Amino acid sequence: MTFETLGLQARLVRKLADQGITQPTAIQTQAIPPALAGRDVMGIAQTGTGKTAAYGLPIAHRLLTAGDTPAPKTVRSLILAPTRELAKQIADTLGAYVEGTHLKVALVVGGASINAQVNRLHRGADLLVATPGRLLDLIDRKAVRLDATRYLVLDEADQMLDLGFIHALRRIAPLLSKDRQTMLFSATMPKLMDDLSRTYLTDPVRVEASPPGQPADKVAQALYFVEQTDKAQLLIDHLDAHREDLALVFTRTKHGADRLMKALDRAGFAAGAIHGNKSQGQRERAIKAFRSGEMRVLVATDVAARGLDIPGVRHVYNYDLPNVPDTYVHRIGRTARAGRDGRAVAYCAPAEISDLKAIHKTIGREIPVLGGTPWSDGRAAGGRRSGPAKAGAAKPRAANGKRRRPRNRRAA
Repeated sequence: MTFETLGLQARLVRKLADQGITQPTAIQTQAIPPALAGRDVMGIAQTGTGKTAAYGLPIAHRLLTAGDTPAPKTVRSLILAPTRELAKQIADTLGAYVEGTHLKVALVVGGASINAQVNRLHRGADLLVATPGRLLDLIDRKAVRLDATRYLVLDEADQMLDLGFIHALRRIAPLLSKDRQTMLFSATMPKLMDDLSRTYLTDPVRVEASPPGQPADKVAQALYFVEQTDKAQLLIDHLDAHREDLALVFTRTKHGADRLMKALDRAGFAAGAIHGNKSQGQRERAIKAFRSGEMRVLVATDVAARGLDIPGVRHVYNYDLPNVPDTYVHRIGRTARAGRDGRAVAYCAPAEISDLKAIHKTIGREIPVLGGTPWSDGRAAGGRRSGPAKAGAAKPRAANGKRRRPRNRRAA
């Protein structure tokens, strides 16, 4: 199967070839034909498998075929994404597809100048990529109209549900043309997604390129049982073994990300941090430095679990285990992208054993243990503390007998 045989316009196929993209992925092969035919589509596939092209290429094809242009303040297609990083990634990808055509791609996200976005939308947009909150701000300012919008995409719809964007969606959807095509894409399939699809999609074609919730096949996973207080030194030891590689480290909280970034900086690593307390400019500068290799280690909260498409990321560290098991799948999906290999390491403290069990249930297997003694009911087996199994790894400090439990709060 090729992009030509899928029925895409020749100019789009040539643009893909210029980017070295010649063979469609499984989700693209299944989703593009019904999308070109105007059907509503619900697509389920692992992160990093090309979902943006699965909906973006058919929309671009149909907009190019129609040949018209948007009126001022109107939008011909709308792609909603839950995070700024994912929205920017989508906009960049779509922009590369339609470069050299008359189609205009616009991006509106929080943390950036709303006045500049108002001015941009005054000219109209063929493809608007937006986070729900900022889009509602612009709607309230009467800076954009959606009555001419014929295409709606909900990207990473499961995370939109997790973050409470369903209320925003209920305000946005009625403003769009009733005669529209709607597509919903996600890497996981929680129960509420069925309700979402029944509400906003009409007789959708369901395409599933991989079992929902399964990690990418090319990610080599590893697990270490380690006390919370010993995690930083263990991470430093692991990072020291591959200082030239790009590594992404996930923490549960914003303050934890900043503390860890400073510890890594003191240890001589070129490290940065992104989380919800950082401005959009700070986040973009950190990601740019990470992508270029100027910064080798990026510490992030789950604001980056989806939306970071940096093929050079070789290692992902779950410094803190997520308390939503599907998030683990998205985190490790930041490596082994575009057919490359990658490695994902998880650190489990005593208080995180229930999170680990939930992750194992979600992915359908246990992560291979490479260090430490498995915890039992929050303690190491036999009452002993866990230490790394590899020579040269961090040695556990003296036990204090206390059990630490992470605070259960959302990190944006």
